Amino acid sequence: MRALISVYDKTGVVAFARGLVSLGWEIVSSGKTSAALADAGVAHREVAEVTGAAEMLSGRVKTLHPAIHGGILADRSDPSHLAALEARGIEPIDLVVCNLYPFFDEPSIETIDIGGPAMVRAAAKNHAYVGVVVDPAEYGPVLDELRREGALAADTRRRLARAAFAHTAAYDSAIVSWLDKTAPQVASTEAEARGPEEVLPPSVHLALERCETLRYGENPHQLAARYRVPGAPAGWLDTMVQHGGRELSYLNLFDADAAWRLVHELLGLGGLPAAAVVVKHANPCGAAVAADLAAAYRLAYAGDPLSAFGGIVALSDAVDLALAEEIVGNSLADVLVAPSVAEDALELFGRRRRNMRVLTAERPGAMPLQLRQVGDGFLVQEPDRFVSGRDVWQVPTKVAPSKEVMTDVELAWRVCARSSSNAVVVARAGQVVGVGCGQQSRVDAAGIATRKAGERAAGGVAASDAFFPFRDGLDVLADAGVLVVVHPGGSLHDDEIVAAADERGVALVITGERHFRH
Repeated sequence: MRALISVYDKTGVVAFARGLVSLGWEIVSSGKTSAALADAGVAHREVAEVTGAAEMLSGRVKTLHPAIHGGILADRSDPSHLAALEARGIEPIDLVVCNLYPFFDEPSIETIDIGGPAMVRAAAKNHAYVGVVVDPAEYGPVLDELRREGALAADTRRRLARAAFAHTAAYDSAIVSWLDKTAPQVASTEAEARGPEEVLPPSVHLALERCETLRYGENPHQLAARYRVPGAPAGWLDTMVQHGGRELSYLNLFDADAAWRLVHELLGLGGLPAAAVVVKHANPCGAAVAADLAAAYRLAYAGDPLSAFGGIVALSDAVDLALAEEIVGNSLADVLVAPSVAEDALELFGRRRRNMRVLTAERPGAMPLQLRQVGDGFLVQEPDRFVSGRDVWQVPTKVAPSKEVMTDVELAWRVCARSSSNAVVVARAGQVVGVGCGQQSRVDAAGIATRKAGERAAGGVAASDAFFPFRDGLDVLADAGVLVVVHPGGSLHDDEIVAAADERGVALVITGERHFRH
């Protein structure tokens, strides 16, 4: 039996090769792997000795040879294949052990492996006769099976082949993504550079590896897991630490990501250093900014305490014992996310809220292209972002918002943008006091938001994620005492909306950008 070993990651390879030799296997190796085996005193043959051809092109060509690929690819059940091997003096190869140049960690032209993927794919194709190992974690199980059974079972070879094809698929996907990211920008202006050809690639290659099995999906009868892009920089969900509580479910993670991203989008509004968000079913039901974290949490929770039950709480700063006592006293949150939590606060949560998942996490990174499955295909878009700001917003009404309420304008606008359409959000004094979202009618969204806000709407600010097509929605807000309304504008009836606002003494802020969220 012969094994070809050529690995970049040499973790455990010497012990594995030594184990094969002890079982009577012959080892063929090349380059630095051969040098490592030689230094360890493991008997083997050099690839160049087998092929009769020395490495060339600075090592780019060494295993690309019939003596190697013929030995891997030969169908042992086909007499003509066996005759061809005999005629050329080629010995079969029964096991290929190979992992690839570190393109994931060091993307460049020189780390694009050619010979490695070729050998891996050849062995995986011929898994009826050849085993292939691309992960050092498999060395132990493979050796154990060889010692126990004398050969790898057909099911094992098939499992290893699947892992090998998944490995090369992810590798090629990473190369395509890198080429897309490093493509030269030929557009002369930012507006031109943001055209579809530059933002949306001609093809999207998904290679995902399962990294976490979840309690269940949207419902308990649905299986679910979290997947990630192999080799991609670790995101906040990869590096977060869970302190107690049950395993996370699909919706726990979906909602936690929504809350964690929103709290960072609110952080710093009006120069205020603290922000808090409560999310339920992927929609904010409470949000606030304040001079300190405890105040921000109180305001966010008080925005809609009824909806906050079983929600996700995201806090922008460290949680101390005093704040933990307050959270325990008035909230039955499913998940709490914060940058850090004091040890005595963790002890309190563990004692008083055993089922609450407490997560400490790093700041979330930028979102990649967003994909949504429709039928047998996908819709792809770039993530929503806030393009304009108060410096370019327009006020077409006779009255204008005071500088003192502009923080509320931005707060309502940002929370509204992260709520399901149709959405209307009411805010006052740094606190979201009413959210109406997921409605087919904008009037209904305004009615729900003002009903939840109650008397707190008076003197407040309202935001709508899209324009008001008619004045009825604006009238609902004005009837509740809202004094400032921010929306994108762009309706055929904008003049009527402005006239209605003037009639009701309401200031309109026009942002010029819509934020639908489906």
